Amino acid sequence: MRLATGLFAFSSLVLVACGGGWMIGDDVVADDEPPGPDADPGRQFQIVTPDIEIQPGEEVTYCYYTTVDIDEAVGVKKWSSTMAAGSHHLIVYFTDNEVYPDGTVTEDCGGSGAGIPYWTYSAGTPEYENAMPDGVGMTVGARQHLYVQLHYLNTSPSTPITANAVITAEHYAPGEEYIPAAAFITYHTGISIPPNGTATATGTCTNVPAGANFFTLSTHAHRRAIHTEVHDGAAMVFESDDWEHPGATDWRTSPYQFSGSLVYSCDYQNDLDQTVTTGDSAATDEMCMAVGYFYPAPGGPEFCISF
Repeated sequence: MRLATGLFAFSSLVLVACGGGWMIGDDVVADDEPPGPDADPGRQFQIVTPDIEIQPGEEVTYCYYTTVDIDEAVGVKKWSSTMAAGSHHLIVYFTDNEVYPDGTVTEDCGGSGAGIPYWTYSAGTPEYENAMPDGVGMTVGARQHLYVQLHYLNTSPSTPITANAVITAEHYAPGEEYIPAAAFITYHTGISIPPNGTATATGTCTNVPAGANFFTLSTHAHRRAIHTEVHDGAAMVFESDDWEHPGATDWRTSPYQFSGSLVYSCDYQNDLDQTVTTGDSAATDEMCMAVGYFYPAPGGPEFCISF
């Protein structure tokens, strides 16, 4: 199932994430170094966003549109990124079509011409890297259209901050064989937490591909989440009490196959005098997601939406 743009993009936001790399969470599961100045320039590409000034107390989500400057499809085996201080997250989304001209910066994330944007890489710490298992890669097409979503919250009462990011992709040589990987993304649209009350959002996904080898898995929620879980049927496979840095389960050396449905849930405690619902703001809205990465994924990413 591929999610329609209106839900997936959330009008101005597609699945806000606080965590990093190929997985939500701040656990680095790669054990080698990101591409540096000595890396083969023919085996990597970079995405560099322009500087955007964020005023004191301002929360901004914006997107930078560009096209990957490669003439042949390649498989990315490692992503890494750096972000200026103050970022809540970055997410790289691929699109099938050019939505805006390269270099466009706008708060219209996704846009009506994006088709179905799909999550490719994310980070929630100033420096992050993540590598896929040996022989596995994420396919990047020739002249791939994409946008980088940056979410910044300037908590300073008086000092502006400058938002920017650099994302580096290290890839296999063109024509080199690899096993394709992709994301399995869940999303709950029906969150409703009463004023100063509690609530739980739960989703059940029956569309986990047969034979899918998961190599990492985590959850995402905002600051009113007090506990998150992911089950394989009745068996717990991930849980966290830290909404901001939930961590991640790492199965890179021994991939995990679900034997039942993927069930995810989030428990909330509302500290506001108003109902909190699903939305993109880390300050006033909530989310409940599980995100994992798996291979083989010849058909690309899989989506599971709960209501």
